[in-house]
Amino acid sequence: MSHDRREAGFKRRTRVADALATLLDAVDPHRRTESVPLADADGRVLAEPIDAPAPVPSYDRAAMDGYAVRAEDTFGASDRSPTVLRAVGTEADAIAPGEAARVHTGSAVPDGADAVVMIEQVETVGEEVEAFDAVAAGENVGEAGEDVADGQRLFKAGHALRPSDLGLLKSVGLDAVSAYEPTSVAVIPTGEELVQADPDPGEVIETNGLTVSRLVERWGGAARYRDVVTDDEDALAAAIEADLDADVVVTTGGSSVGERDLLPEVVDAVGEVLVHGVALKPGHPVCLGVADGTPIVSLPGYPVACIVNAAQFLRPVQRRVGGTSAPPFPTRRATLGRKIASEPGTRTFARVSLDETGADDDEGGLPTAEPTRASGSGILSSVALADGWVVVPEPQEGLDAGAVVDVQLWEGSR
Repeated sequence: MSHDRREAGFKRRTRVADALATLLDAVDPHRRTESVPLADADGRVLAEPIDAPAPVPSYDRAAMDGYAVRAEDTFGASDRSPTVLRAVGTEADAIAPGEAARVHTGSAVPDGADAVVMIEQVETVGEEVEAFDAVAAGENVGEAGEDVADGQRLFKAGHALRPSDLGLLKSVGLDAVSAYEPTSVAVIPTGEELVQADPDPGEVIETNGLTVSRLVERWGGAARYRDVVTDDEDALAAAIEADLDADVVVTTGGSSVGERDLLPEVVDAVGEVLVHGVALKPGHPVCLGVADGTPIVSLPGYPVACIVNAAQFLRPVQRRVGGTSAPPFPTRRATLGRKIASEPGTRTFARVSLDETGADDDEGGLPTAEPTRASGSGILSSVALADGWVVVPEPQEGLDAGAVVDVQLWEGSR
């Protein structure tokens, strides 16, 4: 099998969408849950739906500083002919016909009142209030449940919480949520040439494992950043099998068809290779597999190819196992500064930096997306110093200078 694979190379490559669908179809959410204090729940994925246990507000409240009144008592009021009402004190519990109670923004509207006259439209004279403006029933009043109705479905299971969501949940009286445990991801860098520091000629500092493990954390997972494993089939198999209790195993390096690219055979030996070779650039030698129900993502060793494939395959499978789906990457519209070449039938990820000079959103101007490098998947600086990438779809043969494009700001995503 090894000989045949190396002879054939990658003459047939799976389309990105098909490769991802195959991988996702082979895995299930881990379904482990825990109670998480609301203050610590940003980014966590809900394990069950949440319905509001109480309305917000729980009472009719004043939307303005002023006087709570019965709307019908103010009908006909004007600057020349104000309505005179009897003041019954500050924030009284109830009013009768012909009375008015002083209220402040957010305070409860007393029983019997159904509107508020703004403080600018009244004058107090002794124990009387002169209202110079007629108000309709409900005017300047926030009704109970106006923000959130009692029992209202707030979030579905699988929703990844945002800071604004936490505020909403606190407003209905919750202090904790049931969430899926973070997805555990074992990150195994491979390659006999890798060292952590002070490389000799022929050696390379290990960066992929560090980068991928931090991406795992950025995407809401819990990374196990392992030591480098050398290019030996037994050692690689042992390392993978030792981490099959993780929710996802990801390796870096050794995924292509060279003499030292052993991961495809190793993955096939401990489990099953689902896809090897994807119509994607940079990084077509990605290998996707599964063993004992644990997805295995073998990323290419070139740093840029490693990052691109991590974003395209590791992120969505990590999110799937964690009980949700990967949201689209945030994007920025821009004008392409130079032509991007691509191979028809291959999805190309072109690294770009954004030049905001001359861009004025108020006048519809766009920044310029300047490609940082046309090729070179081993040039880590070309992605580290970029703002994002432009995706050239499979059917297209490049993009011309001046084209309006969407820049995926992939590193700002969860």
